[in-house]
Amino acid sequence: MTQDFSIKGNIVDIKNKRVFAAELAVENGRIKSIIPVSEAVDGFITPGFVDAHVHVESSMLIPSEFARMAVVHGTVGTVSDPHEIANVCGMEGVRFMIDNGKQVPFKFNFGAPSCVPATGFETAGAVLDSNDVETLLKSDDIKYLSEMMNFPGVLFGDEEVHRKIALAKQYNKPVDGHAPGLRGEDARKYIAAGISTDHECFTADEALDKLNHGMKILVREGSAAKNFDALAVLLDEHYRNMMFCCDDKHPDSLLINHINDHCARAVALGVDAFKVLEVACVNPVEHYKLDIGLLQEGDPADFIILEDLVHFKVKQTYINGQLVADNGVSLIAPVELEAETLINNFSCSNISVADLALHTNEYPVLGGDVPVIEALDGQLITNRLLLPVHIQDDELVSDPANDILKIVVVNRYNQAPVAKSFIKNFGLKAGAIASSVAHDSHNIVAVGINDTEIAAAVNLVIAAKGGLSAVDTSKSIEHIISLPIAGLMTAENGYAVAEKYTIIDLFVKEQLGSTLRSPFMTLSFMALLVIPHLKLSDKGLFDGDSFSFVNEVN
Repeated sequence: MTQDFSIKGNIVDIKNKRVFAAELAVENGRIKSIIPVSEAVDGFITPGFVDAHVHVESSMLIPSEFARMAVVHGTVGTVSDPHEIANVCGMEGVRFMIDNGKQVPFKFNFGAPSCVPATGFETAGAVLDSNDVETLLKSDDIKYLSEMMNFPGVLFGDEEVHRKIALAKQYNKPVDGHAPGLRGEDARKYIAAGISTDHECFTADEALDKLNHGMKILVREGSAAKNFDALAVLLDEHYRNMMFCCDDKHPDSLLINHINDHCARAVALGVDAFKVLEVACVNPVEHYKLDIGLLQEGDPADFIILEDLVHFKVKQTYINGQLVADNGVSLIAPVELEAETLINNFSCSNISVADLALHTNEYPVLGGDVPVIEALDGQLITNRLLLPVHIQDDELVSDPANDILKIVVVNRYNQAPVAKSFIKNFGLKAGAIASSVAHDSHNIVAVGINDTEIAAAVNLVIAAKGGLSAVDTSKSIEHIISLPIAGLMTAENGYAVAEKYTIIDLFVKEQLGSTLRSPFMTLSFMALLVIPHLKLSDKGLFDGDSFSFVNEVN
């Protein structure tokens, strides 16, 4: 409950780049006054942090549970793209996210998904056309058009793509971008179409090119994609046109930190704290026109108290004048979901080991070598390799000794043949892992040392109608985190989910041998066709540069 109160601290005036001792008064959830005082005071009062681009679904938590964990780190709001659940459940999924988010004191700001499905080269559970997008954009609950991943459609005049952008302009709402590697004239055309941001830059040169064309750049540091080190060099000069985001953050990571970590790391690099706070607090609010206070008289009382402006340790978080986190403890109550509100879209049967066989005549073999996806730790992009793989009885099989493992994608919406390929850098020496969190269509993706292990991992996910699994059948060990909401999320306590995730993550690394920092998060992006260079959808191996199949499932 909101109460009227006063609090003293060092007010961090970001716009005027000054800090002064003051008494801040809150009345009816808004800042009534900020009056300077002469005595020494403790703590630094700043606006709350905003994650400028995040898919809440990737935390595997419903919005209300995400909020409970995020406020501990000083986050008061997010710019959230619900296209993960939209790809599974369509408009019903978007409404679920909005409705659940409204049940807690936290400022979720959802967008209208622009690319559902992301491409026509995969099977998704739903389609949102421009009429659906317009329905969403008309709503006050929708703040922007979510990331326009179909940049070829933008560049080459796709009518439906351009209608969605035009609708966003009509309703005076910004358009988010998604254009990894786009440079030069193509970047200029993409931005000129009305695209205002990009969170996919993985080099400073690419980001600078887009900044120079008038785009705002989001510095992403999530559980899998980590671009902070590459882009932080631009903050000092370009801070007015940059924001911080996580994009995708697993619950174990959210337990540790959020945007506060971006701030601490930026200051440690020598970036002025006022500039850092403008990036973390002010820029998202102004760009997306969010109803989030910026520590001005009359604003909503959304602010945090920090111990200092170096480590950004959060002592307290207030939203609309309500204390929602106090010294590392969330004060937001859990939201109980009624069984009838749980939504999903899952319709496939168990697979057999035979379903995973990959014969030499079914896959491109070039001089004894085959196309292999190379996963890159901390990146969403992959490399395309040509490598020799083992052949047994006319079948191409995993080669754990050389870290070349079979990867498969199973259609979760219909009974269909399994897509198969090979991947390097997962490092598994035993067992297999599988997940129904597989951007963006969220079919089931799995990697393992042999077909027996892969089938066991996939069938655990199917039995749960969604989840993350890890198995070692040779030792009769299996782990599963069930995700009954769209196969993406659970309504369980977020802290309990973080603990379960830590256990399964450690099992994959310590017992199965994965060398990746976040094996499940990396796995979830191996079916994301709009990120180059080589990915696998349920319909086959896909070249993200030519936007065509390398090997299509028959």
